[in-house]
This record gives sequence, structure tokens and C-alpha cells, in this order.
Amino acid sequence: MRKGDICLINLSFGAGHEQFGERPAVLISDTKTKIVIVIPLTANFESLRFPYTLAILPDAKNNLKQKSVALVFHLRAIDKKRILKIIGRIDLKSQRKLDEILKQMLEL
Repeated sequence: MRKGDICLINLSFGAGHEQFGERPAVLISDTKTKIVIVIPLTANFESLRFPYTLAILPDAKNNLKQKSVALVFHLRAIDKKRILKIIGRIDLKSQRKLDEILKQMLEL
């Protein structure tokens, strides 16, 4: 698994506004343990109204089935067992934008 992979993950439970269910996510870091850091995606394009989001359109490389929004503010650490499969990769331009958004969000 590599940074930028789009994985289908199973977030079987969530509370309040947390993302849950089976959904794609962008892999941000493989911690070399049994935990990975991911950014969940949603098909709800209205989510772009929130800060720390990025539109990702379907293409042959990422294999997404619909227009998606990366919810960077939902950054999560998950067990690798939650990864069902790797379905594609985001393009370099989107990866750079995600890195920039992450940096802005995590600044103290």
C-alpha cells in the first residue's frame, strides 16, 4: 500500500457526523504497523461547503464510480483489516492539493 492509493474501506460504525459504512478513502500513510491513516470520501458534493475538502472526479486511474469529495477534516487512523481492497490511485495534482490541505489543517 502506498500514499495516494484509493481503498475501499469498511467503517462499520460511527457516531454523530462521523463517516461510516463501506466507502472509498485515500491512503495517506501506511504506518508500518497494523494501522493506516486515511481520508474518507463521500459522494455528497454539497460537502465542498466545508473547509478542508477536495473534489475528486472519476477517471481511469482512480476507478471511482462517482464524483467524490475528500473529507480531509475526517482524517482517520484505521486498522488494516478495515481495508477491503485497493481500487485505484489519485493523480499527482490531487495528491499535492491534499498534502497542502493537510498541512493547513494541522498547523498549530
